[in-house]
Amino acid sequence: MKKSIIILLIVLIAVSMLFLGSFVQANTANNGVNTNDIINDETKSQLVDLRDSELQSMEDYKQAYGSDVTGVVAYVLNKIRLWSIPLGFVAIAISAIYQYVIGIKHLENRDKGLNSMIVVVTLFVICQILPLIYTIIIKFRG
Repeated sequence: MKKSIIILLIVLIAVSMLFLGSFVQANTANNGVNTNDIINDETKSQLVDLRDSELQSMEDYKQAYGSDVTGVVAYVLNKIRLWSIPLGFVAIAISAIYQYVIGIKHLENRDKGLNSMIVVVTLFVICQILPLIYTIIIKFRG
């Protein structure tokens, strides 16, 4: 119980430091500088290029699937597939810590780690397979 409270406090302190740092930075930036000057032209052009490439990618999906709705769903499923990889590995690592490190002394945490690892791997596989299943259903339906 003490370890979980300490871990929770460490996480809360880290998150509060992150938000406090961004709050202080925003206040110091607004005190003497015009907010339009904070983002330089190079950063603006990179953001615009990124937005344009994502919009073009979404339009490609819409054209490939023949409908706006099915194209947007395929685009979102592809993004979920891409983002599930790093998030899945982080969740597997946390589950492994619960199972093998914390679970050595506390058997209930060992079971919690094993169960959460099974759930994470299942969700990971679903997120990887779902775009393929969607594509097969849409292509053979129409």
